[in-house]
Amino acid sequence: MQRRKNVERRTILKAAGASLAVAGLGTTATACGGGTGSGNGTVTLRYAWWGGEPRAIAIKKTIALFEKKYPKIKIKPEFTDYAAFWEKFQTQASGGNPPDVFQNAVGFLRKYDKRGVLLDLKTQADAGNLSLESFRNGVLANGQVDGKQIAIPVGANTMALVIDLKAFKKAGVEPKMGWTWDEYFDALQTIQDKLKIAGDTGYFGIMYLYDLYLRQNGKAFFTDTGLGFTEDDLTQWWEDGYKRVRSGLVTDPKKIEQVAPKSGLSAGLAASEFTWDNFSIRYEGEGESDYGLAPIPTTNGKDTGQYLGSLMLSAFSGTKHPKEAAQFIDFMVHDPEVGKIMGYDRGILATDEQYEAFTPTDATNKGVKAYEEEVAAAGVLGKITPHPSGADVVETAFLRIGGEVAQGKTKPADAAKALFSEAKAAFAAG
Repeated sequence: MQRRKNVERRTILKAAGASLAVAGLGTTATACGGGTGSGNGTVTLRYAWWGGEPRAIAIKKTIALFEKKYPKIKIKPEFTDYAAFWEKFQTQASGGNPPDVFQNAVGFLRKYDKRGVLLDLKTQADAGNLSLESFRNGVLANGQVDGKQIAIPVGANTMALVIDLKAFKKAGVEPKMGWTWDEYFDALQTIQDKLKIAGDTGYFGIMYLYDLYLRQNGKAFFTDTGLGFTEDDLTQWWEDGYKRVRSGLVTDPKKIEQVAPKSGLSAGLAASEFTWDNFSIRYEGEGESDYGLAPIPTTNGKDTGQYLGSLMLSAFSGTKHPKEAAQFIDFMVHDPEVGKIMGYDRGILATDEQYEAFTPTDATNKGVKAYEEEVAAAGVLGKITPHPSGADVVETAFLRIGGEVAQGKTKPADAAKALFSEAKAAFAAG
């Protein structure tokens, strides 16, 4: 699914902070087990993450702060883009030489826990090297698997609907918390009729949005061990989506490809696009209009199915310096100055100390903060859907196959069957 791969890889996978720009690889330590030590008592930890150059610049500033506070601990940075990061990490993990500390995401937790790669950080918390207190809105649970704390959140985000404010106003449409899917599609129809543009860029190819829809209906995309829905469920979702492409309510995927890497929303091809709330800053930089965040449509007028996703930090189970790795993670998630430097780059700051330390000054980040506070106040946030080992492969397959449906290359029923087949293989392989 070239279209979805180009567009939603840029959004959904960027939900984990991915960037299309390669930021460059750092030097990789060759010592087995990660960090090294020296004769003067100084230890070196390898710290790896994915993201673009702005993130790399900010993180290097936080590393400097850490090294000032802990002069006996040196940090060796390694960074690249999302796809290259996980390709490299898989090789490192297979060779027993992953970084001591690294950025992580929910789709990879069970996979690498199953392989014995991730350190249970609860042991370091019990030893006093890491605090598990002051995490906002229950987000700490995102890093828990089978009673172990194998990752610590550094930021949180939730799905939102980014809208072209001018287009919605001109069409006389006002989205409100609790609006239904029928009301959403009626709004898109009004926009199409009055403004002669599509209402949405391609909602039905977004795995995490489909997860919310399933949760609204008492199901979920993933269970602990597999998929939480049926082929018939997915066939219906994709049939409805493709029908709206053909009617012009959803943007023609060929047009989306033509404007890539710009999004269809900021290119003026549609009036709305579902993505993670903290990604909304990209639209102001790309587009000519004004953009804002609107609520997720609902099935029953209340429940959105939303939860807080997060970027997290994990440590290698075989690190030679578990105490220092835990101290580094603790600093990165709790220190107020780190919060001021990072801002919302990796989502809304996960701990009270950092959240209170950073005050957004631009309209976009103010909007993100207001949106998340509104969602939290509405009482709709639930726990994140479990992701079994192999979930990362399934996510890729969903984006690709959903794109084939959007382009009319694969019938929805055949696409659903293919997705289930690939998922079965992915779960079996782990």
